[in-house]
Amino acid sequence: MVFTVRLSSRERHWEGFEAFLYEASAGFSEDQYVRHNVSMQVGRPLLVTSSCNGKTLRRLQVPGDVKIVPPGVPRIWETESATIKLTMYVSPSLICSAANAMGVDLERISIEPQLHVRDPRIEHIGWAVKSELESPDPLGRLYGESLGLALASHLVRAYSPLQGPRFDERLSRRRLKRVLDYIHEHLADDLSLSELAAIVDMSPSHFRVVFKRSVGLPVHQYVIRSRVGYATNLIAGKQLALSQVALQAGFANQSHMARCMKRVTGLTPAALRA
Repeated sequence: MVFTVRLSSRERHWEGFEAFLYEASAGFSEDQYVRHNVSMQVGRPLLVTSSCNGKTLRRLQVPGDVKIVPPGVPRIWETESATIKLTMYVSPSLICSAANAMGVDLERISIEPQLHVRDPRIEHIGWAVKSELESPDPLGRLYGESLGLALASHLVRAYSPLQGPRFDERLSRRRLKRVLDYIHEHLADDLSLSELAAIVDMSPSHFRVVFKRSVGLPVHQYVIRSRVGYATNLIAGKQLALSQVALQAGFANQSHMARCMKRVTGLTPAALRA
């Protein structure tokens, strides 16, 4: 079996999480992973034979069908025609971070292989990851890492015994101000969840939840809105070229800034300047 990678998150440096959109030729493959492997069928339906942990399943896979293979578990699969897959890798450290934030005893986590599952939450995350990989204007590192944390949290919640949530708090005014000040001072940087979480001494999973509770927006959306607000002020000053405004505000380029600004304000940079 030959694998051809179409798109990858590797150059985006998502922490603890990677995603690949690839084409697999017909044939046979035997794999074993060091991370949790969550793969989703995104191409046309086809017959697949999978074996894992002594179980064998042959069935028609359709878009949205998911397989989950934990680290260290060998898997054999065979297809009769080429197909397109989305594979997401979740590191053990990200699973650990999600479990800690949810108050789950790591000793109780035992995610079993799933050769075929229809899971609406994983499917939603999978299509969002695919869209992010394919987008000419990706939402960025914070968004990608948020999807990874959401997937890790769901794996722990749905496929392991749970205790009750360990926390239900919001950031204090002082800690929230510290985070927001840092964001606004580093809008031009490629911010990450772990970087922001470290400011208030939290795990990325914990921080992601309490930030949304405190602000009312996911952290990646807050950063985009902050960049748009900063860019709007620069444009109003009429001293910088729009391309310079985009870079100073942390956008990939002028086109990226225009699309984000249109979504947030309903106006383009050119319209604002006029």
